[in-house]
Amino acid sequence: MERSIGTIPIAQPQRIPFWRDVRVLRVLAQVAFVLTVVIIVGLLYANLTQAMARRGMSTSFDFLKLEAGFAIKESVIPYDPSESYGKAFLVGVLNTLRVSLLGVILATLLGIIAGVARLSTNWLVNKIAAAYIEIFRNTPLLVQLFFWYFAVIQKFPPVRESIQLPGPIYLHQRGITIPALHPTPAFRLWAIGFAAGLVIGLVVYRILLVQQLETGRERHPGLVGFGLFVVLFGLGVLLSGGRPFTVETPVLQRFNFKGGSNLSPEFSALLIGLVVYTGAFIAEVVRAGILSVRKGQVEAARALGFSNMQALRLIIFPQALRVIIPPLTSQYLNLAKNSSLAVAVAYPDLYFIGGVIYNHQPGRPVPIIVLIMGTYLAMSLTTAILMNLYNRRIAFVER
Repeated sequence: MERSIGTIPIAQPQRIPFWRDVRVLRVLAQVAFVLTVVIIVGLLYANLTQAMARRGMSTSFDFLKLEAGFAIKESVIPYDPSESYGKAFLVGVLNTLRVSLLGVILATLLGIIAGVARLSTNWLVNKIAAAYIEIFRNTPLLVQLFFWYFAVIQKFPPVRESIQLPGPIYLHQRGITIPALHPTPAFRLWAIGFAAGLVIGLVVYRILLVQQLETGRERHPGLVGFGLFVVLFGLGVLLSGGRPFTVETPVLQRFNFKGGSNLSPEFSALLIGLVVYTGAFIAEVVRAGILSVRKGQVEAARALGFSNMQALRLIIFPQALRVIIPPLTSQYLNLAKNSSLAVAVAYPDLYFIGGVIYNHQPGRPVPIIVLIMGTYLAMSLTTAILMNLYNRRIAFVER
């Protein structure tokens, strides 16, 4: 169809048939792909359920309510063999979270120290850090766990001949005994004051900072936010009328220690192995992040009179975090997943207890595996989300 302006005809654009429209074809291709995947997964699931039914297996999770009937020698929460399989699995999850959280904190500290030492101009410090990184990065973690458990902790002296370190910390064949902190009745008010001060201080800081950026008037957001935190936390301390914790120091008696907290040989070996192994990788991540900062930033800091430590803390490290955080997230995820090697030293983690449950319920391999995989997946996704939020927070924004 044509129309004309004056004597010049203008052709109307013809509508493209939908079977030749690239946009429609792309959508149809995606729909076809999704349907194909759904059909394949459905067929695999049908084959799996039929094969399991022929062998008397089940995909039900109702066994989690049954009595477990086995003991767990190390638990974060009270547990008894008369408890359910679900409670036993929860014990394994909490044990995994315990070693993973402590491992992340200690490995980060060790990695930062070793990474900075690797860049030191002191020859001895530099070479010691390099030797640590190369040895533990290039040795299998399983071998390291065997080393820490059988060649180190199992060779500690008996309890009566314990090695005493400052703290006091005692090393012996039954593990590592350290002082214990016990909350007092005043802890609740301390915690309420701290939490209220932190939340309100951050909210007020954010509001004042936005107002300052919009109006250009000085609002002193940092000073006001910190002042509110100090006031509310101090109010909680005054109302509590006491200390939040009591320190219980271990005392060596005739055959064992009284007081304090004892870290089992299995937990100690696993924690040390994870920290030392992951710390070596984090050290290289930190070193690469520091080297990514432009040399002009360092020269400018020195020209302004900053010491090396001040330049590292105030200028270099904050900029290096933009490079450090993404690979650091991967190391945190690896540490959590590598904790499944706890089975090698008989620490009752998530994977270990999952295997024990399978031995008691051999007809339910699929639900047990799904529980284990789902728990590790949830831990990894939570860690990745939190780290990505922080990475987005510190990301460089071009204007």
